[in-house]
Amino acid sequence: MTAACGRRAGLRKRPPVVIEGAVPWSAERRNGPHVQALPRNLNQGPTEAHVAGYRGGMSLVGRDDELRRIERLLAEARAERGGALVVRGEAGVGKSVLLDRAVSVAKSEGFQVVRGIGVESDSELAYGGLHQLLFPHLDRLKTLPEPQAAALRGAFGLAENGEPSRFLISAGTLALLADIAEEAPLLCVVDDLQWFDQGSAEALLFAARRFGADPVAMLFAVRETSMPFETPGVEVLPLSGLAASDAARVLDEHAPDLADPLRARVLEESGGNPLAIIELGSIRRRTDEIDLSDLAGTVGTLPVPARVQELFRRQIAELPDATRRALLAAAADSTAPVETVLHVVEALGGAAADLEPAERATLVCIGTRVVFRHPLVRAAAYRGEPLHRRVEVHRAYADALMDDTDADRRAWHLAAAATAPDETVAVELEGAAERARHRGGAMAVSLAYERAGRLSVDAKLKARRIARAAQAAFDAGKPDRAARLAAEALSLTADPDIRAEAIYAQGAVAYERTSPRTDAELTIEAGALVRDTNPEHAALTLYEAVHAARHGAAHDLLQRAADLLREFTPPPHWAAVVAALLAWEDLFSGHPKPAVGPMRELLDAAPAGDLDLTHQMTAGIGGLLIAADDEAVTVSEAMLAHVRATGALGWVPYVLNMLAVARLLRGEFADARAHVAEGAAVSAEFGNATEQLAHRSLEVWLHAVSGEESRCRYLAAAVLPDAQSRHRVNAEIASWGLAMLDLSVKRFETALEALEQVCRGPARRDVLMRAVPDLVEAAVRSGAPDRAREALAEFTHWSAQVDRPVTTGLELRCRALLADGDEAEALYSEAVRLHARCGGPYDHARTRLVFGEWLRRHRRRTEARAHLEAAAAGFERIGATLWAERAHGELAAFGGARTEHRGTGPLALLTPQELQVVHLAAAGYTNKQIAAQLYLSPRTVGHHTTRSPGPSRPPRPCEAESRSAPSKRRPPRKHPKPRTASGRGLSPGSGMTWSSMTTQRAVKRVSKS
Repeated sequence: MTAACGRRAGLRKRPPVVIEGAVPWSAERRNGPHVQALPRNLNQGPTEAHVAGYRGGMSLVGRDDELRRIERLLAEARAERGGALVVRGEAGVGKSVLLDRAVSVAKSEGFQVVRGIGVESDSELAYGGLHQLLFPHLDRLKTLPEPQAAALRGAFGLAENGEPSRFLISAGTLALLADIAEEAPLLCVVDDLQWFDQGSAEALLFAARRFGADPVAMLFAVRETSMPFETPGVEVLPLSGLAASDAARVLDEHAPDLADPLRARVLEESGGNPLAIIELGSIRRRTDEIDLSDLAGTVGTLPVPARVQELFRRQIAELPDATRRALLAAAADSTAPVETVLHVVEALGGAAADLEPAERATLVCIGTRVVFRHPLVRAAAYRGEPLHRRVEVHRAYADALMDDTDADRRAWHLAAAATAPDETVAVELEGAAERARHRGGAMAVSLAYERAGRLSVDAKLKARRIARAAQAAFDAGKPDRAARLAAEALSLTADPDIRAEAIYAQGAVAYERTSPRTDAELTIEAGALVRDTNPEHAALTLYEAVHAARHGAAHDLLQRAADLLREFTPPPHWAAVVAALLAWEDLFSGHPKPAVGPMRELLDAAPAGDLDLTHQMTAGIGGLLIAADDEAVTVSEAMLAHVRATGALGWVPYVLNMLAVARLLRGEFADARAHVAEGAAVSAEFGNATEQLAHRSLEVWLHAVSGEESRCRYLAAAVLPDAQSRHRVNAEIASWGLAMLDLSVKRFETALEALEQVCRGPARRDVLMRAVPDLVEAAVRSGAPDRAREALAEFTHWSAQVDRPVTTGLELRCRALLADGDEAEALYSEAVRLHARCGGPYDHARTRLVFGEWLRRHRRRTEARAHLEAAAAGFERIGATLWAERAHGELAAFGGARTEHRGTGPLALLTPQELQVVHLAAAGYTNKQIAAQLYLSPRTVGHHTTRSPGPSRPPRPCEAESRSAPSKRRPPRKHPKPRTASGRGLSPGSGMTWSSMTTQRAVKRVSKS
C-alpha cells in the first residue's frame, strides 16, 4: 500500500471539464449522440504500398544473422512459445526492410500479420497507433472480458466509458492479440514504434512481455536517437552499419558506374548506412550541378541521418515552388487522407498537379495518402521551409478540419500555427486533453494541458493547466516531467487550490523517488492549503499523508496530519475513514484502547461493498494493526478482484503488499510468496521503486522462514539500505525475518540483539508488534528474560485491547516461557488450544515446538514426542525448513531412529504464478477468466493447468466467525467442464506432463483444504 495509492492508481477525483459539442478526436457519430466510431478511411492502417512497397530500391544485404534471429522468433511462435524483438538502429540502417522481409517470411509460413507504422505527428493523439494496428479486428471485442472490451471501445472512441485505465487497455490489447492468434500464428509488426503515442506503445510492450505459451511473435523497429526510446523487458536486436564488403555490394548494385575516387568517398561517408549509400551514390544521376565531393566534405562531420536529410533537402530545393508548398502540406499531417491534403493545397492557391514533380522524383508515393519515401524526406520537406509557410499550412488544416470528429487534429494544428498566447486555442487544447483523459491516454492529457498552458493568456489559467499536465505526466509514468511541471506551476501562482494540486503531484513523485516521509511532508502542506476551501481534496491529501507517514514510520508527521484532520469537518463519506486514521495516531502513540473501535467499525463496513478503494485500503491495513488477519484477507481479496476486474492496475502492488503481509502473519507462506512475486514484478514494470523495495523486503522474511539463509542474507544486503528510508515498516519486517532466521538455528544471542532493535524501533507498534513473542523466546533462551519484559508488557496491553485468539495465544506462549511448573504447562496448553482453533499453521507449530521442548526437559517423553512430531510436520507442510530441522533435532535427543520427514505437498512445487492460477482454478474460474484476472493470455494459463477444478477452500473456523459479510468471490461451478489451454474443452486422449499432473494434485489439495 502506498500513501498516494489513489493518485498513483489514477483514481483522483476531479470534476469533469465539459466542452460543448466535444467528441473523441477520431470519432464519427452513429447510433445516437453517445456512441462514436473511428472512421475507417482515416484510421484503417497502412496499405501494402504504405509499409513495404516503397523503400527506394533498398535491398537486404549483410543481414543474415539478424534474419536468422527473426526466423527463430517465428519458429518459436509456431511452436506456441511467444516472444518479441525490438530492432534498434539509426535512421536509414535498414530496419524497415528487415521488417518487410519478416512479414514476407511469416506470410509464406501461414502467419496472420497485423502491422502499424508510427507517425510523428500522431504521437500526441491518445491510442491512435493502437487503433491503426487493431482496427480490422475490432469485431473481436465482443469475445473479450467485458471490462477489457469496454476499455478498448473507450480508447478507440467507440463508446463513452468514463476514464478507462491505461492498464486495462493494455490488458485488452493482450487479450485481443491472443484471441486473433487462436485461428493461426500471429506476427505483430510495428515500424517506428518511438512515434506511436505513449499509451499505444505501453499497451504493445505490456502484451509483448506476457506471451509465453501463445503462437504470437511481436517485432518492433525503434530509431536510435539522442533521447532513447525505452522498451523494458523486450529483447533488443541492434542493427548497425553494414560491413565494408556488404556496403560495397550495395553501392555497386545502385551506382555501378561510380568512379573509384567518388566511390571510396561514398563508402567512407555513409558509415555502412544503406540509405546513405544509396542516396549519396545516386546524386550524380539526379543532377550534374552538385559537386559530390564538396557535399561530402561539407557535411562529413555530421551524423549519417543528418547527412542524408541534407541530401533530401537539397533535392527538394530543386523542385518548383508550388511543389515544395504541396510537399509541406503533405508533411504537416502525414496521416491525412489525400483528399484533405489536396484541399489544403488548393486553399493555399495550388493544385493537385503540384505534387507531380515530387512523385516523379520518387520522393513521395500517392495513393489514399501521400506517403514519403522515408521519414527523413518528410522531415526535410517540413523543416526546410520557413516558419511563415509552416504557420500558413497549419492554419489551412485547421480551417479544413471543422467536423467534430477532427476536433483533436484541429486543436493541434491551431497550436502549431500559434506564434503567441491565444486563449481560444488554449481552450481547444484543453478540450483535447479531456477527450484524451476519457480514452485513458495520460501522456496525451499531459501534452495537451502543457501546450494549453503555454498558450494561456491568463496567469492563473496557465498555472492550473500546467499543474494538471504535471499530474497527468505522473499518471503516465513520467516522474521527471511531472516534477518539472509541478515546480513551474508553483512558480506561477499563489492560488491555494492550484498550489495544492501541484504539491500533490510533487508528493507522488517524492514517494517513489525519495521516501514516503517526503511525500507525507508535501501532502500535509497540500492538505493545509485546502482544508478550509475544499474539504474533499483536503480529506484525500491528508489520507495520503497518513498512509505515507505510516510507511515511513514517521509518526511525528502522522501526528501533524492527524491534527489537521481534527481541525476540519470531512465530507460525510470520509467520516469513518478519518476516524480510523485518527485511531492510527492513537495506536502508534501507545494508546490502543481508543484506537481499536474506529478501526474495527471501518473493517466491519468494508465487506459490504459500499466503500471506495481508499476506504477499503484503510480498513484492510487497520485490520492488520489490530490482528484481524482473517478480515484483512477478506477485504484484500475483494479489493484485488475489483482492481483486476476494473483495470485499476496501479493499485495492484499496494493491495498485494497488504495481502502478502496478512498471508505471512497467518502462516500461508506459499500464497504470500505468490503475492510478493507478482507485486515486485508489477512494481518494477510501473517504475515504482518504493513499492518494489517493500515487496522485496517481505521476500527477505519469507526466505528466512523457509531457511534459505544465503538467499535471505544476499537479498537483505541488496534491499535493506534503501528500504530503511523508502519503506521503513517493511524494512523492519525484513530485519525481523533475519532475527528469526538466527532464532530458528538457536543463535539466541544474535537473534536477541536484532529483535531488540526491531521491538524498540519506530515501527514497533505497527505489525511489528507480532515480533515481540520472538523477542521473548530469544531473551529466555539467552538467559536474559528481563530484556523482553518491557516489550512484553506493551504486547500484553495491546493484545487485551484487540482481543483476538491468535494474539492471546501468543501472549500465553510468552508467559509460559517465563513461567515454571504447573503454571507454565497450563499456559502452554491453553496457547496450543487457541492456536489449533484460530492460529495459522506457523504460530500453531511454533507453540507446539516450545511446549514440546519444555515437556522434553521435564522428561515427559511421550507427550513431548507428540507435540514435537506435530510441530515438525506442520513446519514441513508450510516449508519452514530450519524450524522443522530444529523440531527433528529435539526428537533426536530422545535417541533411536530419526523421525522421517514427510516432505512437502504439490503446492510447494509450484511457481508463484502457477499457485495463483491454481487458487483461481479451485474457485471455479475458467482459463479466460483467470487470464483476465492475472493479465495473461488464456494459453499461458492453460500452460499451468489443463482442467477447471472443483470448489474453493472453506474458510478457517475463526475466519468464518469473523466475517461480517459473504465474500464477493465468484461462486464455483457445480459441474465444471474439462478445458484445454484455450478453455474450449479438453480433447480426448490429450497427454499430461509431470508439471501439469503436479498442478492437478495441487488444485485438488487447494480445493479440499
